[in-house]
Amino acid sequence: MAVLAPRLLRRGLEVFAAISILGFAALLLYGNNLERFLSAMVSLRFGWLLVGLALASLDWLGGGLRLYVVARHVYRDQSLKGAILAGGLNTWASYLTPSQTGGGPMMIYVLKRYGTPLPEGMVASLMTFVATIIFFGVAGPLAIFLGAGRSLAQHGVIGEALDLYDLFRLSLGGFVAIGLSIVILIAFPGIARALARALRSRFERRGHTRWVERITELEEGVDRAHAAVLRFASPSGWLAMAGAVVLSAAAHANKLVAGYIVLKMLGIPAPFVDVLLLQTLITFLLYFAPTPGGSGLAELVSAAVMSVYVPRELTPSYILLWRLLVSYLTVGFGSAVFWHWLKGAEGADQLPEVVEGASVARSPGAD
Repeated sequence: MAVLAPRLLRRGLEVFAAISILGFAALLLYGNNLERFLSAMVSLRFGWLLVGLALASLDWLGGGLRLYVVARHVYRDQSLKGAILAGGLNTWASYLTPSQTGGGPMMIYVLKRYGTPLPEGMVASLMTFVATIIFFGVAGPLAIFLGAGRSLAQHGVIGEALDLYDLFRLSLGGFVAIGLSIVILIAFPGIARALARALRSRFERRGHTRWVERITELEEGVDRAHAAVLRFASPSGWLAMAGAVVLSAAAHANKLVAGYIVLKMLGIPAPFVDVLLLQTLITFLLYFAPTPGGSGLAELVSAAVMSVYVPRELTPSYILLWRLLVSYLTVGFGSAVFWHWLKGAEGADQLPEVVEGASVARSPGAD
């Protein structure tokens, strides 16, 4: 079964647009001040708007440079242009598929289109995901250790039992736990094989053939992932991974900094570090959102979390601008690039063939 197809992406785009429109309409009702919304939109601080537009390009440039660093380690003739397009379209496809599942296959497809062999493309996609895990796994706890965001404890979200700082630490802990589990299973495939055998036997006894097939594919994917990691077990490999981890800051900068830039556009004062942690929290909470691009949930979660700084009447303005920088621009540009390709020499049936079985190298854009 194909992992990704143009019709799936088209449907994802339709669902993304429909839910986003409905979500924004609900926020307009929540703000209950259309005049204030219009006034805010025509009086934006132009300089910060330009900064925001430049920030949105990091979905492509930051993600592409990170991919280029790891891909070039396994394929010396890696194209920089191909890596940048693959990085951007990875984010684009992540936004159009539930739980970001389309990002990795799309990245591999674009790399192959620009000459990167399929095995090397899968390795590069996997290693960008590992770099994301390491980046958040190190940066988040380090920020807490250095005392960042303690003022968030003044803002409760569930009565007096839980504040935003507690919620940030809780979500970060979950992300780190998932990341460590993935890294351990990749580094020690014997553990993954033992778990897979136990689960496969259980499902075989119960006659769940579909789950048996999926577990077999997962076991094979872990073996390929382990082989990919071994290709980086050298001084040059460690250097490439270190560069990818550092460049993960640029690859994810749009998601993490856009909220602060939008506050500046609207003239709303807020401490940079606290907003950065809140945006990290939102990223964690939306990481496995079931709707394309987290549409609907993104508006709801961001409006709730950022309410500590954004007045109710400015919430529609904030959410519209935030979603514009974080997702709408990438979705629009990526859609134009991808469907231009489909109208060209590429056949509409080629994409599923190229990414068949490539989901084991999933690389969230989220990454």
